[in-house]
Amino acid sequence: MAVDPALVERVVASTGLTAQEAVRLIEDVVAFHAESVEEFVRRRHAQLKTYGAKNDEIFARIAEELADRVVAPPVLSERQLRRIIYG
Repeated sequence: MAVDPALVERVVASTGLTAQEAVRLIEDVVAFHAESVEEFVRRRHAQLKTYGAKNDEIFARIAEELADRVVAPPVLSERQLRRIIYG
C-alpha cells in the first residue's frame, strides 16, 4: 500500500515520529479500518464474550460501536448481527 506523502509529513509534524514510524502508524490505522463489518462483528463478539458479556448487551454495544466507526456501515438490526455470528 502506498501511503500519501502529504499525510506522512502531517503525522511527522504533529507527532514527532520519524517518517518510517509515521508510515507504519498510518498503515496500521488503515488496516484497522479496512476490516469488514462481518470481521468486526465477529471479532468484537468474541472479545466481549471473553469478558462474560451476554448477547443482548453485546449486540447493543456492537451496534453502537459500528455507528461510531470512521466510515460507518448501514445500521444493522440485532437479527442481522446475530446472523453474522451464527449464520
